[in-house]
Amino acid sequence: MLKSLVVALVATVSAALVAPQAVAATDVGVTDPNLHYAGRWHADGSLRVPNWAGAYVQTSFTGTTVRVKLRDAVNIYVSIDGGADVFHQGVRGTVNLTPTPLASGTHRLRIAFRSGDTVFGGLVLDSGARTTNPNVSPKVLEFVGDSITAGYLDSKLALSSYGWLVGQKLGLPRTIVARAGYCLVAKDGCVGQSTQFFRLASTGTTSWDFSRYQAAAVVVNLGTNDAGRGVAASTFQSTYTQFLSDIRAKYPNAAIFAFETLKRRYVPETKAAVTARNNAGDSRVYFVNTEGWLTADADYVDGDGHPNDQGQAKIADRLAPIISARI
Repeated sequence: MLKSLVVALVATVSAALVAPQAVAATDVGVTDPNLHYAGRWHADGSLRVPNWAGAYVQTSFTGTTVRVKLRDAVNIYVSIDGGADVFHQGVRGTVNLTPTPLASGTHRLRIAFRSGDTVFGGLVLDSGARTTNPNVSPKVLEFVGDSITAGYLDSKLALSSYGWLVGQKLGLPRTIVARAGYCLVAKDGCVGQSTQFFRLASTGTTSWDFSRYQAAAVVVNLGTNDAGRGVAASTFQSTYTQFLSDIRAKYPNAAIFAFETLKRRYVPETKAAVTARNNAGDSRVYFVNTEGWLTADADYVDGDGHPNDQGQAKIADRLAPIISARI
């Protein structure tokens, strides 16, 4: 009996000595210097919260797996190593983004937030793995507008929008400061981007800290909704002129583009605003003529209102070289 107990004890100790020990994974907090936040984000304790449309976080990392820490149900798009976006619907908690482990090496990761509880809590990597610098260009593209710029009614919303696609084509980070129903001039319940653009989020009055990044290009596509609100042509023109001046004050070196609305609304006034800025000595403000870019019905979800995915891609094809030539 004693001999059996000794043998069992020795076997137990031996098994414990040779059994693999659990190794702690590597936690990546939201302040990790190799996390690049594109868009307008704010801190909420140990979390980071995106604002406006199409905000994303990207990094590079070593190892074979990566998980993201989320809070409540959220819809996100994930791209690894430049691959196609994978849609994760209604996920929460710590979510495995690599159910099939990757090859050993350094990988690229981009997580874009679509809707839901859009809160980022960090990453979890393999034990001994680490983040590395994703080498993001400092040339940020910023797109300001309404539902058309936000990708409203498109398959991936902001990720299908012309602004997002231009950024992809040029290999540059992009921010989309747009929301459905917004105007240039605030009137009759229509939020005016002439004011809201300077805020942290699409609602509220908290100011955005423009020292966080400097845009290399700003594309303004506004006026479509103003016409339906009865904004006078003279009011639109003066507001647009001031808006371009106010953008210049925040981004001294950016190329600023006034995008002709697809419905051709307030075209003379938009051109006049650009001319006024040019005459004031600002030669880096440009009018973008969009006539002939899209075909009614074929390139729209709803006749001639909101571009479909194909229409958004056509706009990006035309707009990308215009921006590239001036930045």
